[in-house]
Amino acid sequence: MPPVSLFLFQGSARLQFGPHRERARADAEVLLMHLLRRDRVWLITHSNDDIGSNHWEPYSGLLQRRRNGEPIQYIIGETEFYGLPFRVAPEVLIPRPETEHLVEKVIELAASFPSPRIVDIGTGSGAIAVALAHHLPNAGLTAIDLSEPALTIARENAEHNGVAFRFLQGDLLNPVVDEQFDIVVSNPPYVPEIDRPTLSVEVRDYEPGLALFAGNDGLDIYRRLIPQAFGCLVSGGFIALEIGYGQSPAVADLLGAAGFCNIEFAPDLQGIPRVATAQRPQGNRI
Repeated sequence: MPPVSLFLFQGSARLQFGPHRERARADAEVLLMHLLRRDRVWLITHSNDDIGSNHWEPYSGLLQRRRNGEPIQYIIGETEFYGLPFRVAPEVLIPRPETEHLVEKVIELAASFPSPRIVDIGTGSGAIAVALAHHLPNAGLTAIDLSEPALTIARENAEHNGVAFRFLQGDLLNPVVDEQFDIVVSNPPYVPEIDRPTLSVEVRDYEPGLALFAGNDGLDIYRRLIPQAFGCLVSGGFIALEIGYGQSPAVADLLGAAGFCNIEFAPDLQGIPRVATAQRPQGNRI
């Protein structure tokens, strides 16, 4: 019967012909760990163990999916974000490390309020809202998404991580238009439609377009969300948005035109402006 080492050798060889040959060995390991329900330490310490030829067919199926370009997070059905485990599926965007900067900024802003009321727009897998609920136990969280399948996954992730808050289905802030919040946070779609052909096969062919694209310049959601957020924020409340490469000047203009002040941008680890924050001026709303 074939040992673990042979499975990994053959798996790595097959993935050399996929779109990410530089990750062939690592992906082969992740897929085998998923199939066997073992961790990497076990793979290393049991590399000569026979695991049975009956595992090859299902392993081959996983390898083929990865070779076709399917994101490994969808294949294994999970990922990690802000140190927490999340279930992911093609109905939701895979949480990115860059979005952790948005969570960090909101946690910082939340310190201005004793019991911050926070609404997460376009929650998807619930990554932002769940991470915030985990680190801000005194916060009142609301998560909104247009997609009911996405909300189902977000609810599962909240339960799995031991947090509870309100989920609502609807377009942007429409479900809470008569409510007030201290912080509006969103990682909205911001990829320009004209950039679709340049995206990797993983993103272009597998992740939900509804969560990615926002018109020809990528600004369509910001144009709608920013004025709406201004109307839902308390005096002194904040908006925090993830933005795409090169979008900071246009987003600054949209925030200023809506009436926001104290407009700032925080960079990601590559120095790219990634998080936009702004404040509703003090004293103009009770």
